[in-house]
Amino acid sequence: MKGKKERITVTLDKEIINFLNALIKDRRYRNRSHAVEYAIEQLMKKESEKKNE
Repeated sequence: MKGKKERITVTLDKEIINFLNALIKDRRYRNRSHAVEYAIEQLMKKESEKKNE
C-alpha cells in the first residue's frame, strides 16, 4: 500500500505515544508515522480477511 502520502493530525493518549516511542527506540519502526501506518495496514488486512469469511 505504497504511494503518495498525505499528512494528517491525530491525537493519542500519552500511554500510546510512550509505547510508540519505545518501539522506535528499539528500532522496530523508523518513526511514529511508520508505526501507525504499519498498524493500520495490519488492521485493514484483518478486516479484509473477516469480510471474506
